[in-house]
Amino acid sequence: MISRRNTLKIGFGLATFGAAGGNAAETAPTVKTPVDFAVPPGAVDCHVHVIPDPAQFPFWSGRGYTPPVATATELLALQHALHMDHVVIVTPSVYGTDNRATLDAIRQLGQTRAHGIAVIGENATPADLDSLYQAGIRGIRLNLEQAGVFDPTVASRKLDVAAKLLQGRPWHLEMYARTSVIAALSDRFASLPVPVVFDHFAGARAALGPDQPGFAAVLALVKSGKAYVTISGAYRASDRAPDYPDVAPLAKALIATNPERLIWGSDWPHPDSSSVPGRKPTDTAPALLIDDGRVLNLVGQWAPSAEVRTLILVDNPKRLYDF
Repeated sequence: MISRRNTLKIGFGLATFGAAGGNAAETAPTVKTPVDFAVPPGAVDCHVHVIPDPAQFPFWSGRGYTPPVATATELLALQHALHMDHVVIVTPSVYGTDNRATLDAIRQLGQTRAHGIAVIGENATPADLDSLYQAGIRGIRLNLEQAGVFDPTVASRKLDVAAKLLQGRPWHLEMYARTSVIAALSDRFASLPVPVVFDHFAGARAALGPDQPGFAAVLALVKSGKAYVTISGAYRASDRAPDYPDVAPLAKALIATNPERLIWGSDWPHPDSSSVPGRKPTDTAPALLIDDGRVLNLVGQWAPSAEVRTLILVDNPKRLYDF
């Protein structure tokens, strides 16, 4: 776990800057705007990544991009700055099916604070999954969007493999896919024996609004309680930074449908996974410039009710991630 000395150092720094009227950027550089609503005790950031030193945890040779380093110590500073008590660390695509970086971060932060979502191969054994559970993993992820899987037939086969691996386990399936794929497989999702979580507004595009093709299927799964949606990565859905006003109708439609099936994630440290001309997958891509405090404040605008915010930030993720 992170040493008591480092924890005290981080805490002392936050207390000092807070008392002096400064901002959390001194200890959490991505938090430039203070949180402007009362974050309820027990709040969970449900979607982050940790990227330690690649000399210790090498990247997958087949990755599509190379992110900059983002450590567990930096994540702890972010947790304090956003007033979060728990966090879910998700293995990013740059590690393939190697979850060691995620497991090490959970170990450093401790399972009282951190759990994780793993990416596993279809040949994983029950013993492998048992070991992951003991290390703090609470679900598996299919990142179809990053993998370029837009064909529902191919997605269906991957879903079959994941469902078989999850059978009989108190886990859930986390999926990043576009709305067209979700809509095509909506009956399959409705019949899954485990919960499914759709990342980043279920891949919806903010500019198209709640009436866009496929989003009705997402809302139906949320309404029935068969699926959760992470209201995260607003910058993935919209290019209208820094407040992403066109994302608000999507968030409000989801909240109005079933607030008991929504969770929130910062998506820190915001690696730029886009394809840029001239940039090779092995070149380090700079992180996107996201103000995590300002983005968290959007939750207060989307959900003005403190009771609904408690559902999204505390009750729903604690049920889902076993905190």
